[in-house]
Amino acid sequence: MENNILSDLFRARFGAMPESFFPLPVSGSHRQYFRLAGGGASAIGVSGTDARENMAFCTMAGHFRSKGINVPEIYGMSGDGMYYLQEDLGDISLFDYVADGRRGGEYSLRDREMLLSAVSGLPKIQFEGAAGLDFGICLQSSVFDGKMVMFDLNYFKYCFLKAVGLEFDEVRLQGDFDRLVGDAAAVPAESFLYRDFQSRNVMVKDGKPYYIDFQGGMKGPVYYDLASFVWQARARYPEDLKKDMIKAYLDALAPYAVPDTEEFYRKLRLFVLLRTLQVLGAYGFRGYFEKKGHFLKSIPAAMQNIRELLSGPSGEYPYLESVLNGLVGAFDEGKVKFLPEDAAEDDRPAGKSCRKTGMSVSAGEGLSVLTVDVTSFSYKKGIPEDGSGNGGGYVFDCRSIHNPGKYDRYKSLTGMDAPVIKFLEDDGEVFRFMDNVYALVDAHVECFLQRGFTHLAVSFGCTGGQHRSVYCAESLAWHLAGIQRVRVRLVHREQKVEKIL
Repeated sequence: MENNILSDLFRARFGAMPESFFPLPVSGSHRQYFRLAGGGASAIGVSGTDARENMAFCTMAGHFRSKGINVPEIYGMSGDGMYYLQEDLGDISLFDYVADGRRGGEYSLRDREMLLSAVSGLPKIQFEGAAGLDFGICLQSSVFDGKMVMFDLNYFKYCFLKAVGLEFDEVRLQGDFDRLVGDAAAVPAESFLYRDFQSRNVMVKDGKPYYIDFQGGMKGPVYYDLASFVWQARARYPEDLKKDMIKAYLDALAPYAVPDTEEFYRKLRLFVLLRTLQVLGAYGFRGYFEKKGHFLKSIPAAMQNIRELLSGPSGEYPYLESVLNGLVGAFDEGKVKFLPEDAAEDDRPAGKSCRKTGMSVSAGEGLSVLTVDVTSFSYKKGIPEDGSGNGGGYVFDCRSIHNPGKYDRYKSLTGMDAPVIKFLEDDGEVFRFMDNVYALVDAHVECFLQRGFTHLAVSFGCTGGQHRSVYCAESLAWHLAGIQRVRVRLVHREQKVEKIL
């Protein structure tokens, strides 16, 4: 399928069918990449799993290029938004470019100059990139607010801290989490937040850095991206190089803002802590649960970042710091560690809690994975069949909710689009509806996990399967996403969209 669609996009751009079509190595995402070449031209074809994610990337790329920022040109996109063709930036990421320095711990002048050039380009992305950008296209949220900070902290707690079996007091930890959320949310968030600004997402072409994988971006504070780049776990940048990169960033920041130095470094440390915890959560999820071994190899380097943070000023989050000290100590003594990526399911440690809001399953209970199929549909086309063969599950009728489909301006949109989301949330009926859904499904998921059941179906129906049911299915899917031992399969049947969360 992707061969035909991407080849057609190539022909539309370059006037000839590609003579070669090669898959490229997979990355941390579920997207597939291909190199197409022919007639003296070359391009990268992308097969995505989420049309909204693809649209976010392509829209942002077009906007950034209009500002003179080095990002790939988008050559074309398929009608359904699932495939697109972009400029071929070659095969050398900044991570690969400085590989010798990373392995040996000594970065050459050539390496340093490229790293400084890459970080110097960040303020332009943050400020000029934000100017005129429609943040309504952002995937998770238009702004990195307290809710997003708590997501990152829970990511660390559930996908890393609990997974390694470290004992801690959840109530006391939550108290420090709440304080950290308040401190981070108080920082102005008016610039573009790249969200994953690190050397793997910078390509080197013609001696210049080019920026990729910014589709998860949103409005946010400037400190987060700098922390992500300078404290990238496996980079092992020496202290003098870190200082040079921060100075290069501040020099490039000067045309846009001139922060107080002491305040700048205090806030930067806050976001280094937050980013490091988020990264550990990602390493745990990608390596431990998705069995992607190269993420596990990054954990020791992230632990070193924790050590450095703990050696600095302390006292703002005392219990969190004590937990991190315990984590580092246990890691150093070999008392906690991630199992090899091919470890058997039964050998994995069971978390004591697998719910953001307190759902608990004891360590001795079964370790089966519960797949929750969340589906939106149109009643005109019938209730979805349960493909598991188990029968049962929930079917929620969304037709009592105020229907945006009655208004012309929403008829071409779906419940995944920002204007429809705003309509439903401003109206408020959907919140009362979903609160009841959450209460029922949460209890069901907890029970199924305790009993070792492997499948649950939840469907949302409305008149056309386009607005209300899609919004509700998205809401429940993200509500359940990230729970330990829960796999969410989200299907918008009438929109022909399927994705795994």
